[in-house]
Amino acid sequence: MESVVLERIPFRIDPEDLGKRLHLKGASPHLREALSLGEEAQRIGKPKATYRAAFIDEKGDDLVVIEGTGFRSRILRVNLDQAQRVFPYVATCGTELEEWAHEIRDTLCRFWAETIKEMALRCAHAALEKDLQDRYRPGNLSRMSPGSLADWPLQEQRPLFGLLGEAVERIGVHLNESLLMIPTKSISGIRFPTEESFESCQLCPREICPNRRAPYDSTLFERKFSGRV
Repeated sequence: MESVVLERIPFRIDPEDLGKRLHLKGASPHLREALSLGEEAQRIGKPKATYRAAFIDEKGDDLVVIEGTGFRSRILRVNLDQAQRVFPYVATCGTELEEWAHEIRDTLCRFWAETIKEMALRCAHAALEKDLQDRYRPGNLSRMSPGSLADWPLQEQRPLFGLLGEAVERIGVHLNESLLMIPTKSISGIRFPTEESFESCQLCPREICPNRRAPYDSTLFERKFSGRV
């Protein structure tokens, strides 16, 4: 099944939202400059995303084979216990904003630009979620991303990108030597149907994390993923 590519994703920046994210209030002398930067980014930015429906061939103890591509993770394997179909994906702020931000020399403006890139990525992710639900009606989905947990390391980016094929190149995302995604404001992973919602954050004890989506559960791994009765 071919990958879906989303290239015409609307990118609009709400001035109030941008001000809140940058901690700039109406009286701040920097707010006008930041909003001007946001307007420029809107003209340039082209967030993109790709995903596909893929079917599971085989399941082992800590192995899942998806359409001939193997992924090693005990946690992923347990999460996919009842699944037959999954949705690998990549979403990005786009090469246009990556190049735009790279040309900014002022340190403060570059910091603002990174926040704006993240807002573009959020637009891409939202568009991906909507298109997936509209097209496939999969119901409740959870997700896992390579590198989010030690159990599913960053090296698993390569087979994930291979599963999506040329569509990843089409949206302008590639892996550097450290297996980090370029553009930097990009996300990847596998979405899967689940009755009980799962977030990798539930297994991560890191106390300070601005992107935490769920509280840490210190007993979850032993209860659900260890394999011990």
